[in-house]
Amino acid sequence: MLDQIENFRQAFAAHKTLDGCIDAIFQAMKPLGFEALIYDYSPSTFDMHGEMMGPSLMKLRNVSDDMAEYWAKKGYYRIDPVQRLACRASMPFYWNYDEKSESLLRPFMTEDTAPVAHYLHERDISAGVTVPIHMPHGAYATVTGIFSGPRADFRQRALRYVAEFNLMAQVFHDAAFALFDEQARGMGKVHLTERERECLRYAAEGLSAKEISRIIDRSVPTVVMHLNAAARKLGAKNRTQAVVRATRARLLDA
Repeated sequence: MLDQIENFRQAFAAHKTLDGCIDAIFQAMKPLGFEALIYDYSPSTFDMHGEMMGPSLMKLRNVSDDMAEYWAKKGYYRIDPVQRLACRASMPFYWNYDEKSESLLRPFMTEDTAPVAHYLHERDISAGVTVPIHMPHGAYATVTGIFSGPRADFRQRALRYVAEFNLMAQVFHDAAFALFDEQARGMGKVHLTERERECLRYAAEGLSAKEISRIIDRSVPTVVMHLNAAARKLGAKNRTQAVVRATRARLLDA
């Protein structure tokens, strides 16, 4: 196994660009029977209301380009049963949207998720294996291999290759993450002062400006000034949106 890890590490580290690294795993996946790749990353799994945040990066191979628009911009990511399961899972899993199949997705499939199922069935990408990757401070990624075509033997294939795919995906993500730019990491170019971050952290806990002022021993107008300044930097319309954006960008990490 150590030899296999080292082989994967060398193969992925040989590429100096993120797209090159993604191309490398896509080629390595093909002998395992996967025909498409979905790779996404979110700097924070949930927002302050417990809702899934959505990806700051989504890369596709042999998948319709419009998937990124649907998942990242139209909100499909938030209702995707695979993502709902993956953000709670620590082990790789295979999934299938076929109603007759035995699938771990069943508890997550509702009327609300029907648009996701329809999109995937329509493009014949409704079965696959997903590796969830949970990082420090709540960052989260998934590496998904898609199996298209007849699915009579999909379960057997998935069980046969899931361990190797899991190992490959973990090593790949380690190499890929090192090539992320600031925007992909969710850090952006926003720089909050320590006092602005402190006030936002307390606001994220539901405290009012008056309550925050007592804790940090500053006047209420001063606290409001810090919160408003942070909101302007984040391009937020209000305090709640500022907290959500700061959380997503991991600007409130201690």
